[in-house]
Amino acid sequence: MTQDKISAAITQQVTILDPFLINQKPLLNSLAEHLVATFHQGGRLFLIGSGPFGAIAGLIGQTFLHRQTLERPALPAIALTNDAGLATFLASDDLGSQLFSRQLRALASSQDTVLVLAGTNLSPADREALGAARQLGCRTILITSEQAELADIRTDISLSLPSDSMPRLLENTLFIGNLLCALVEGELFGI
Repeated sequence: MTQDKISAAITQQVTILDPFLINQKPLLNSLAEHLVATFHQGGRLFLIGSGPFGAIAGLIGQTFLHRQTLERPALPAIALTNDAGLATFLASDDLGSQLFSRQLRALASSQDTVLVLAGTNLSPADREALGAARQLGCRTILITSEQAELADIRTDISLSLPSDSMPRLLENTLFIGNLLCALVEGELFGI
């Protein structure tokens, strides 16, 4: 039974990732070029994710801050998911949906890029963050499931993953974040 689960997970991952990456190569390249331009202009990357995507946002942010494949200066990437104190303050006042938008309003400018990571549903905090980012003039990027309801969501760039499986969405979102970091490192630092 274990072998069947392993085989099924591998097959599912390859079935999703292989054609997706081939079809989305131009968009992934465009995302990387945009991030390079953001950093060249002195802008920052703000990463947002609710629930388990908050952990993925933190991991991706750390790879931009520290390094992925080579020693290099830190890139200004900030995951807005790590402020538990603010989250509890806002929750106690029934303002939990402002977790990311309040931070963006205090920290972000029009030179910055906001990257929202979501699964099949965008949380109210994700939605408010995208609205705040637009008001501030930030460039917005959304990585989510193609199953997500996005009728009222406007972003500059949207990358829709062809899955509704939470494990596959988390794995593929982290893969894409790591790939973007590697592409940006290569462009900025020559590897």
